[in-house]
Amino acid sequence: MSSFDELLPKHTIFKNTSILSPHYIPKTLPFREEQIEEIKKLLSPALRDQKPKNLIIYGKTGTGKTCSVRKVMEEFERTEKDAKMHYLNCRIYNSRYRILQRILKGYVPELEKAGFGLPYLYEKLIEITNKGHQMVVVLDEIDMIKDLDELVYTLTRVNDETRNGGVSIIGISNKLSFKDALDSRSRSSLYETEMLFPSYTSEQLQKILMQRLPDGFVENAVESSAVNLAAAITARESGDARYALKLLLKAGEIAEHDGKNKVDDGDVDAARQKVEIDLTGETVNTLPEMHQIVLHAIATLTMNGSKYSRLEGMDMADGFLLSGEAYEEYEKICDRLKKKARSPRWFKEYLNDLEMLGLITTTPSSKGIRGHTTLIRLGQKPEDVCLITKKNLFGE
Repeated sequence: MSSFDELLPKHTIFKNTSILSPHYIPKTLPFREEQIEEIKKLLSPALRDQKPKNLIIYGKTGTGKTCSVRKVMEEFERTEKDAKMHYLNCRIYNSRYRILQRILKGYVPELEKAGFGLPYLYEKLIEITNKGHQMVVVLDEIDMIKDLDELVYTLTRVNDETRNGGVSIIGISNKLSFKDALDSRSRSSLYETEMLFPSYTSEQLQKILMQRLPDGFVENAVESSAVNLAAAITARESGDARYALKLLLKAGEIAEHDGKNKVDDGDVDAARQKVEIDLTGETVNTLPEMHQIVLHAIATLTMNGSKYSRLEGMDMADGFLLSGEAYEEYEKICDRLKKKARSPRWFKEYLNDLEMLGLITTTPSSKGIRGHTTLIRLGQKPEDVCLITKKNLFGE
């Protein structure tokens, strides 16, 4: 049996792979200085015992939204004012109750025990803010909250009932359209200030990658052309810095596996497909089983082709599926797995969730199609999605 020393590579081109992680926050965030300054200005009233305006931050995945807010939080927490920022990932904390419980745990130790109702949490929130405390609640992927209208109503009501402190919200979303699902009262409460983070250009991505090289790789371990290629591919695909970093990391792993001393263009090309599968897998693997069954049905149909290759006034050759045929395929897969299929209403909810995550896109049918239906298109390569969901659902 091999020892760990024998398994470790004798030569490595990496210094520290964590530097290449999208979760690593460098000392400076290139090309986001303006946005960081604007966020700081908006939050500054909290440090003067005043409630800041609510802020919604938009931008595609990998445009530095979360990193920028985290950077501001680091500085905010170093102040000695009676104000605190609370960061929540709404893929995990996706309901009003779970969010309030998480925020209050730092103030009310007994909340570690279950069984406290929503009125109790609400009263505690008022009690804490009444002491003059300012809370800034950061809701990352805010569109994943199931009862967002109710949450917004609860937090804004606190401000109506408290005399001294207050609660403000920073929402972060990949989707400009998510506000369309909110009621008018929530929209008017939330959208005091909006900020859009643009996608990175090829030149910007190249400089972001170059910033990570000295601490991520040993000296001269990456050819400049490989960095330029990774930046160009990413800019063409999405402008997603997370993708660019993963691409460079995977290219380094491939080069090291092949015993090379330098990462070149060929390693970046080889890494491309693996990174796409990895990123898709990261999202799909966290989905509940029913969501994965729906996604598997859509991927399977996309690979096999719609039963309606051409409908009246609608060309289906561009990858769109009818929601009805997708639901039929979903029922078949549930039957194979010996699971009870949920109703069409629940199926629609699953589609909404998958669209929020960028895994599919939906659009209402045009006038050329008889009746009213929803058209669905897969947002990732069907072969990749099918491979991941098949393994998770069927163990294949």
